[in-house]
Amino acid sequence: MNAMDKPRSQDEASDAVRLAMAVSRLRSRIRIEAGLRSTGIPISQLAVLGRIIDEGPVTAAALAAGEHVTQQAIAQSVATLKQRGLVDKQPDPGDGRKSLVTATAAGRELRESLVVSREEWLTRAVDAAVKPEERALLREAIGLLERIADVELHRGGEIR
Repeated sequence: MNAMDKPRSQDEASDAVRLAMAVSRLRSRIRIEAGLRSTGIPISQLAVLGRIIDEGPVTAAALAAGEHVTQQAIAQSVATLKQRGLVDKQPDPGDGRKSLVTATAAGRELRESLVVSREEWLTRAVDAAVKPEERALLREAIGLLERIADVELHRGGEIR
């Protein structure tokens, strides 16, 4: 019997739904508090900017593969980011038919300010919501969430 064959209790199903809702709400709140919406830049484009910063000079094809979108979608994102002065393109020295995309100083500064805002808000929120005696429980919950996020399930529900 694999994990998918086990009957689920109403509480287990409810816990899964509550977890999904809580994570979704927290993620949305972090985006708001970090100032992501105030930039006027869609989250998908900020994700592309982050990937460009993390991976260094990168081709549009590599960005599309990494973001799981079409090259056309990446081309539109890169064009908008370039227009805003957040990225730049240069010819690929290894293949003149391709371009390499890099973040500008303004792009790096924007990302850093968003990261700092997010961390500051989250630290203050944890301080306000979590009692000192609950800190160990929070660390344990973080570990559980990391384990859940890392689980790889086969189609049948078995852990790989």
